[in-house]
Amino acid sequence: MNVRTSLLGLAFVLCGATGPMAQSSATEHVIQLSRVKWQWMADKAVDKLAPLFHDRPKFVHMSGTWKKDEELDIIKTGSIWYKQTDVHDVAAEVFENTAIVWSRITLTAAVRGADAKTEFTVTEAY
Repeated sequence: MNVRTSLLGLAFVLCGATGPMAQSSATEHVIQLSRVKWQWMADKAVDKLAPLFHDRPKFVHMSGTWKKDEELDIIKTGSIWYKQTDVHDVAAEVFENTAIVWSRITLTAAVRGADAKTEFTVTEAY
């Protein structure tokens, strides 16, 4: 799935969403996009992530808060390598042209040369 197709598909679904069936379709689409995003992070695919990330985001980590360019650099250089994300629970809601995804994940990441496996609750806004 390429990012432009995903984003255009999501925009189409969100803009044309009416009723429960469209809401369900939009919700499933954004959940799938979230899962693909985790894989892109593991693959260090910053070329796919860059258009997905808003120009003024807040990436909140245990050790700080970063902007888009900083997060993409962290991913690209592997200073934090998001090696594997196991998604346990996920919920999403679509509100007009905004989608929120809540996930409970176990993240295996290489940080400062050592693997860390941690359970997190993650909130993503699209």
